[in-house]
Amino acid sequence: MNKENYDKVVAEALKVLREGGVILYPTDTVWGLGCDATNPSAVAKVYGIKKRSDSKSLVLLASDLDMVARFVERIPDIAIDLVEVNDRPMTIIYPGAIAGTASPDAAGTGDRFHLAYNVVAADGSVGIRIPLNDFCRDLVRRLGRPMVSTSANISGNPTPKTFKDIEPEIKEGADYVVAPSLGAGATGTASQIIKLGLGGEVEIIRQ
Repeated sequence: MNKENYDKVVAEALKVLREGGVILYPTDTVWGLGCDATNPSAVAKVYGIKKRSDSKSLVLLASDLDMVARFVERIPDIAIDLVEVNDRPMTIIYPGAIAGTASPDAAGTGDRFHLAYNVVAADGSVGIRIPLNDFCRDLVRRLGRPMVSTSANISGNPTPKTFKDIEPEIKEGADYVVAPSLGAGATGTASQIIKLGLGGEVEIIRQ
């Protein structure tokens, strides 16, 4: 895809995200459903499309550790080391997510300086990944806040490894579908998941 078309896709996806919509897009792991992670109404749409209980938290994408630091109470030192040496997709579960209240405001847009309450786990933690592909980094950086990144499948069904594997119901539920030609960045492999504690505890959830 040439630069002009690439910039057009990014601009179109951003418009949908800023308006509270849901996009279907290639992450650095698999094709995913995404929305503004500070917008509780948009997050609720993602749960609805996946037919998934909102008692389960969602993984988010951030452009860099500076963005992560705006939405968690503290970044454990070990997280900085992990990010610096990381050469494959890695989701870090941080303690102390900074989330808004359980009720979205009248416009349903939430607070752009707090994560939506419905992306945070019951223990107050949140999983965030700094993506390795250019498209996701560009999109999240221009959005200026974290974006939801959850696999593009009905809950309980197999995770699609390619665009053609995505269920029609998922494609129809999204407000915008990113051009499949950008899907080369999706490896089809799930990320590592590492959970950190404020005291330096490290738990490997998935290698």
